[in-house]
Amino acid sequence: MTGPGSSTEARRADLLLTAIAPVVWGSTYIATTALLPGFPPMTVAMLRALPAGLLLLALVRELPAGIWWVRACVLGALNFSLFWSMLFVAAYRLPGGVAATIGAVQPLIVILLMPLLLAIPAGRRATVAAATGLGGVALLALTPQADLDPMGIAAALMGAASMACGTVLSRKWRPPVSLLTFTAWQLTAGGLLIAPFALALEPAMPAPSTLNLLGLLWLGAIGAALGYILWFRGIALLEPPLVSTLGFLSPMTAVLLGWVFLDQALTLLQTMGALLVIASSGSGTDLARAQMAA
Repeated sequence: MTGPGSSTEARRADLLLTAIAPVVWGSTYIATTALLPGFPPMTVAMLRALPAGLLLLALVRELPAGIWWVRACVLGALNFSLFWSMLFVAAYRLPGGVAATIGAVQPLIVILLMPLLLAIPAGRRATVAAATGLGGVALLALTPQADLDPMGIAAALMGAASMACGTVLSRKWRPPVSLLTFTAWQLTAGGLLIAPFALALEPAMPAPSTLNLLGLLWLGAIGAALGYILWFRGIALLEPPLVSTLGFLSPMTAVLLGWVFLDQALTLLQTMGALLVIASSGSGTDLARAQMAA
């Protein structure tokens, strides 16, 4: 017999398992700059997605059918092709903590997309929370003391918008297959979609060293395959705003790793901006979660 206590414990376990993904993703920035210096960003995104996707596809041995071909390609583009391309552009152009914190606007975008894609109204308070969070991003990215690359800022924001769309659509479209199969479809589609652009637009990557291969293995096997299996599992079991707010662990991890290993630090105004993003996003997520439960 199961009661409310066991249900609460199961929910807590689901949250903890899902939280592993953004913690691992927070290491993406230091892994990219320390282990893959000089690698083209779209090529890194392709090498992160395609091998992991093909490996999982070989394990599940199941291809999409019907409309799921289109949906797998759309989700693969949003969750991997575009998101990872922009993530690596930001990782190479911005300090890891800054790039990850700008990306923390993702839960706010999820809140704004919910009325359009899930027919759940955001409400005035959630909209105010979103505006406050964007103000925090402005403090973080546009302070006179911050010598930040505009293209890196734009890439981080575009990546956050892409993954927010993918998060909401992943909840809207629930496939009749296992989570492992669904992840394999998306990773493979994402890698295949980005491959032509990486090959046509970017220079050839340097001959990989042992450290480079370790970096690619970490980004692909742990960050991609394991991370997204846990992430999509969380989306299937929990509310999208609740899942997306776990993304705050990513900038916190990136800031901590940057501080410990790369001696990166935020200015006072940037720190205030980061706190505004986290506080306002958490507030908006609580509102959205309450609406979904209503």
